[in-house]
Amino acid sequence: MSTPMVDLRSDTVTRPTEAMRAAMASAEVGDDVYGEDPTVRALEERVAGLFGKEAALFTPTGSMANVLAVRTLVGVGEEVLCESSAHIARAELGAHAAYTGLTMRTWVGRPVDLAQIETMFAPDMGPFFVATRAISVENTHNFGGGTVTPIEDLQAVRRFADDRGVGVHVDGARIWNAHVATGTPLDAYGACADVLAVCLSKGLGAPVGSLVVGTAAAIEESRVWRKRMGGGMRQVGILAAAGLHALDHHVERLAEDHANARLLAEACGVDPVSVHTNIVVVDVPDAPAVVAAVREHDVLVSAVGPRALRMVTHLDVSRDQAETAAAVLRKVLR
Repeated sequence: MSTPMVDLRSDTVTRPTEAMRAAMASAEVGDDVYGEDPTVRALEERVAGLFGKEAALFTPTGSMANVLAVRTLVGVGEEVLCESSAHIARAELGAHAAYTGLTMRTWVGRPVDLAQIETMFAPDMGPFFVATRAISVENTHNFGGGTVTPIEDLQAVRRFADDRGVGVHVDGARIWNAHVATGTPLDAYGACADVLAVCLSKGLGAPVGSLVVGTAAAIEESRVWRKRMGGGMRQVGILAAAGLHALDHHVERLAEDHANARLLAEACGVDPVSVHTNIVVVDVPDAPAVVAAVREHDVLVSAVGPRALRMVTHLDVSRDQAETAAAVLRKVLR
């Protein structure tokens, strides 16, 4: 038999566990477009409660959840501020502009840089300049190597936004990782945002699904736009059941992924202390060449730039597999 691949390209490559498949198979379902799927309703109510919000909306993808979330705060011809490598700016194919007509301005550097945000912020000055309507923060920060934004920084953004009457969006695709890494309660993160987008199909290992979380009014508005964008789903409780199972069984185990990521970092010459969660980004002379070289040893990693390598640990990478990958990386990078 051939050696199984150790797939470190992303935490989106996980497959449902047998227990998760059983939960999906036995899920009670209804028509969610009519609001009649009890498993979806249970998932939405649970996630809203975890973040201390009024309501939540199940969506097929994280990108859709972000588009729906941001558009509740920013209208046509208005702007959202975010970091230059934020997922909403770099990895959603311009969806926010294409679907909702908003604009973005970005700062370069730390995931949250209040000094730059203060400089960039544009008040409403009538029909002359684009007005800032929201600030978006990603936690954890994907292209920043899975870094956790400290709760104190998020609270500072919240105060800044409140003082100026604008909104805060948190792209919480991997906020579960931030929660486990720091012990920060989920409702503390929720208190920093008007609206969040949180994902079930990354670290939590569900096959599909994200949620928009916010006020009841924002969620009702998002429900209309979800349908308008083709995201209305029918007996989708089968997928929501995977999310409920993940919340029950796959949150605390994220600490194992974080430990495995630090192991990989050390093998690549990266200070493991700098690795907050399950993502490792490594600077190398030729990233595509390294990707090809480690693949020869049955290890899959990603090039996220000409000289940037990314590895992501997850549910389907055991400690033994992480050690195998570390040995391969150490040899190739030597």
